[in-house]
Amino acid sequence: MIETCCCGIQVGQPVPDFKLETFEPTKGDFGEISLEALKKNKKWTILFFYPAAFTFV
Repeated sequence: MIETCCCGIQVGQPVPDFKLETFEPTKGDFGEISLEALKKNKKWTILFFYPAAFTFV
């Protein structure tokens, strides 16, 4: 049987490093954050997504 993978990452697999543009309201300016930086600073990180939604969470 040949399995077809529909998703790049499955539950329990490590997440590859990524960078995101952010907005810091206390500074009123944009910045950038990466998963690597969060791990390095030992910050708790929760990743989630809401498919087919184009709204801010």
